[in-house]
Amino acid sequence: MIQLGVNIDHVATVRQARRTYEPDPVAAAVLAELGGADGITIHLREDRRHIQDRDLRILRETTAVKLNLEMACAPEILRIALEVKPDQATLVPEKREELTTEGGLDVAGQKERVREV
Repeated sequence: MIQLGVNIDHVATVRQARRTYEPDPVAAAVLAELGGADGITIHLREDRRHIQDRDLRILRETTAVKLNLEMACAPEILRIALEVKPDQATLVPEKREELTTEGGLDVAGQKERVREV
């Protein structure tokens, strides 16, 4: 069971806002792991607004702790998750206009979409 999970999405948000390569969310994950985290969480959005495919793939190869992938109920993201094989996948809602995830996923109201994916 994960006792301290660190979400590194906001490190990627700063990187994207600066339109550069730093700060690197992978480096932040390494520091979190060295600091005692036993889980890293990232959200690969459909629009790749913050975390990029590269980040996910490098994290899968380099982290020794549990990797939790937050993801939309979308075929493309599911395909990536099946390739990368995170330790945990968490379905989360996505709205294009939100800066960060603002609420929970209404699975009961979207049974067909969840079933399709």
